[in-house]
Amino acid sequence: MKEKKSNKQNTKKITKKKQDLVEKHSANSLEEGIKKVKELAKKDRKFIESVDIAVNLGIDAKQSDQAVKGSVLLPNGSGKKIRAIVFTANDDQIKVAKETGAVMAGLEDLISKIEGGFLDFDCCIATPDVMQKISKVAKKLGPRGLMPTPKNGTVTNDIKKAVSDALKGKVDFKNDKAGTVHCLIGKINFEENSLLENLKVVLKSIKDAKPENVKGKYIKRFFLNSTMGPSVEVAVESL
Repeated sequence: MKEKKSNKQNTKKITKKKQDLVEKHSANSLEEGIKKVKELAKKDRKFIESVDIAVNLGIDAKQSDQAVKGSVLLPNGSGKKIRAIVFTANDDQIKVAKETGAVMAGLEDLISKIEGGFLDFDCCIATPDVMQKISKVAKKLGPRGLMPTPKNGTVTNDIKKAVSDALKGKVDFKNDKAGTVHCLIGKINFEENSLLENLKVVLKSIKDAKPENVKGKYIKRFFLNSTMGPSVEVAVESL
């Protein structure tokens, strides 16, 4: 009998613990959500965790005309050191790219490096005239979300601005096969207001990217989390 009572007590404790966790991991506003994510992040990590959002959208991800993607410049930066490369055949553009902070710039030599397995970068920028040539490495860049595209401002003749924006904290977003958009909004050591400002800018961009033919509820669920921390679900009504 004592053993049965003990098991029941343990079960009640576990159930209560789960209920407490559910309560702690939900928030009624963006401000509350950010505060909880910072509280839930462990302080003894050997690295500074990123803060990300996951937005579950009411789209049919199988339909190309319902794709949600874009890019946005975070007002307080991403906190991440960005390594950008530039595809261009123009010597002046190569010089500008390197002076602005690109780790590499060029065309044939850069294509050869990528074909050989070089992928140590976070952002690809290209001038419009070389897009056909870099299509040969599209299979390596595409799956990693690195293929330059006009919609994200990474296919442009204004190399200086594109590289500068990338280094300042420009982030891209795109829905996955489940219709969810994931996006970085900063680092866990950012001030709460800085994360909130970044978050609002990203959220506005996602809302502005809503496909015209999407009917019904656009944002179904919204989550915040740090790299190794649990998710905090924020009430959609507050967005």
